[in-house]
Amino acid sequence: MKSITILAAAMFLTIGIAAGAAAQKGETFSGEIMDSACAKAGTHAGMMKSHPGLTAKACTEACVKNGAKYVLYDSANKKVYDLDDQKKPAEYAGDKVKVNGTLDKASNTIHVSSIEGTT
Repeated sequence: MKSITILAAAMFLTIGIAAGAAAQKGETFSGEIMDSACAKAGTHAGMMKSHPGLTAKACTEACVKNGAKYVLYDSANKKVYDLDDQKKPAEYAGDKVKVNGTLDKASNTIHVSSIEGTT
């Protein structure tokens, strides 16, 4: 009976470690680092129309400076993901990227592990 208890405990420990490792690996999400204001429309067009010569990077940075948040906009699926890290995305403002992390489906927030530019 004692060996069965030890065996069961070992199995649960192994399953827990494997689940933890899988959770840490995360997923990869592709899209553009945008500001939350422009991402709602899926484009910077409105801002660029009223500010000729504005780039996606400059637009994103200006909107964030004025209170918007960095987000990942997936144009293929027309989805906006909040990002829990607001420092890493700053380097990629307006750029196409791959974000590695885990998605909290309840809050639609990616817990960012890393960001890599694709352009």
